[in-house]
Amino acid sequence: MKSLAGNWAAEIRVAVSIVVLMLVLAWVAPSYFSRANMQDLFLANVPVLLIALGMTLVILTGEIDISVGSIFAIASVAVGMGTKLGLPVLLAVLFACVIGALLGGCNGVLVAYMGIPSIVVTLAALLGWRDALRWATQGVWVSGLPANFQWLGLTQAAYVWMMLTLALVLVGLFAFALRYSAAGRAVYATGTNMEAARLSGINPSTVKAMVFAALGALTGLAAALNAVRFHQIPSNGGLGMEMKVIAAVVVGGTAIRGGRGTIFGTILGVILLGSIGPSLTFLGVSPYWEKAIQGGIILASVALEPARRFFARSATRAITPRHA
Repeated sequence: MKSLAGNWAAEIRVAVSIVVLMLVLAWVAPSYFSRANMQDLFLANVPVLLIALGMTLVILTGEIDISVGSIFAIASVAVGMGTKLGLPVLLAVLFACVIGALLGGCNGVLVAYMGIPSIVVTLAALLGWRDALRWATQGVWVSGLPANFQWLGLTQAAYVWMMLTLALVLVGLFAFALRYSAAGRAVYATGTNMEAARLSGINPSTVKAMVFAALGALTGLAAALNAVRFHQIPSNGGLGMEMKVIAAVVVGGTAIRGGRGTIFGTILGVILLGSIGPSLTFLGVSPYWEKAIQGGIILASVALEPARRFFARSATRAITPRHA
């Protein structure tokens, strides 16, 4: 039981925080739980969740990607331009996923095979792709979209159910793959000890390249599914997306150095951080506090990681038998 509590300590902390926040809102501002608000919160945070699934894989390998906001913007414009050029909407969504996978794969190749630190590669991509898109579009939004573009041609209610089903399926697949598949074990092994992973027959470079490509594909999917909510697509979309996603993954208990974390924790991180801003509004608190509160939560989560490792080492030494 102690081992279970220790392994899930971060997730338990976040879950308790969410429960406390929800109880406060139920007491002070029950209108927070109105159907319309729940629907808006869900649609606003599903793109963050989809990207966070991929970011979890990247951080588990000990890397990071801060270019997802720029990839999100490019994929958003791509899906809009694709439909304007006559592509069926679903094919345009697939096109956005391919664009995202290619851009993410470029990051992965530079990190995995060229040995360039991921923070350097993705910072350059963040700036480079954003400026390239600004030059290509001249800052003009994509408009004049076909009538069946919004909500993928469905009703809004049907679209919400479709998104819920998609999110549940992807979460289930990623959680199962990380826990039970050889690919999932390779991701954890790469982040825990690359040399040990290599000696056990795993190619850490391939693993890292693949998780960056997967993150890019999920970012493209998130961008496309977010774009179809609107009549126009901004060319500067995704601003700050990278911080939202990374924060959710880290707050959910994924170790920033890699090797430890769960999809369940990431979901909890998305829920907690996605609830803070709207909660402040319903509680009558200035929304300017949102970033400060999020920053405090992130700092606390990162600061607790060294303490967790210290106590884990202490517990290991305590149970290790001593030989005369």
